[in-house]
Amino acid sequence: MDIGGADKGTTASWMATHRGMYERATRHPFTVSIRDGTVDLAAFKRWLGQDYMFVREFVAFLAGVLLKCCKQSDSSDMEIILGGLASLSDELSWFKKEAAKWSVDLAGISPLTSNTEYCRFLQSFDDSEISYTVAITTFWIIETVYQDSFAFCIEEGHKTPLELLGTCQRWGSPEFKQYCQSLQRITDRCLGNATSDAVKSAEEAFLRVLELEIGFWDMSSSQS
Repeated sequence: MDIGGADKGTTASWMATHRGMYERATRHPFTVSIRDGTVDLAAFKRWLGQDYMFVREFVAFLAGVLLKCCKQSDSSDMEIILGGLASLSDELSWFKKEAAKWSVDLAGISPLTSNTEYCRFLQSFDDSEISYTVAITTFWIIETVYQDSFAFCIEEGHKTPLELLGTCQRWGSPEFKQYCQSLQRITDRCLGNATSDAVKSAEEAFLRVLELEIGFWDMSSSQS
């Protein structure tokens, strides 16, 4: 497992310190079952519908991250964040196409408990008191968990079902990994310039995302 793809910094230190929780998020039985070819397709369909709902909420979250970035004296990160925001339109279209392929009725889906909890966490970033440093840290680790999880599903020796390869390649691609590493470098730079209180809050957000990601995978497997 690649812990900390960017130059060693605060984020890599967190990933090493909290390695156990990070591995629980990125080597969850749900995604491991995709790699092993043993995934319950009903669970995959559940994930598909719930993640579509999550991404709709994620759009608003990321718009808020962009706004916090624009209010910085140095807003040089704007283009990278804007690129992530622009890609979400294509991502939502992809979910709709996949849902049609798998006969998942997106209009009839209600958020399950873990999804609702995660979305409420994203909504909390509407608070203007939450710093850009905490917000960009949160964006980085959300994307990184998905990248690492799905990249594992297409690594050498995988038995991922052919019909799920497109899903895994979407987030597991080298291009998306490079994007996540760009976010990691931005995060480390911000953390390096942040107050100790801001760094503490960012680490708390980092850990909260890992908890919520584990809960989201659990939900996909067990409908909780």
